[in-house]
Amino acid sequence: MTSKLAKKIFVVDDDEMMSAALEDYLTRKTHHDVHLFNTGEACLEHLYESPDIVILDYNLNSVYKNAANGMKILEAIKKEDRSIRVIMLSSQEAYGTALQTITKGAEEYVIKAEDAFEKIAALCNS
Repeated sequence: MTSKLAKKIFVVDDDEMMSAALEDYLTRKTHHDVHLFNTGEACLEHLYESPDIVILDYNLNSVYKNAANGMKILEAIKKEDRSIRVIMLSSQEAYGTALQTITKGAEEYVIKAEDAFEKIAALCNS
């Protein structure tokens, strides 16, 4: 199902294969305007483009060691514009980690699992 108005979605993940696969899935399934960023800092530099949704990896500094982690980027996004919807994406299944991201302003915490792309697409269409 496609929503009537296309949304601008930023995917922020340092795993280029993961982000490309998610971009492809969202473009095919939702027809939204998807932009990829390898670091949170790159995403922050483009917030002036007013994304509707940011899909943000929790562990952003696994490839780029000096990059800020997902929590720091989440805080910066919410400080800049509280209306931007942020969906955290992580391989960590810890309840405490999920709760921490929700407390800081994330709308949802999606675990990188087999059905993650479907969950994200549904959230993007809501």
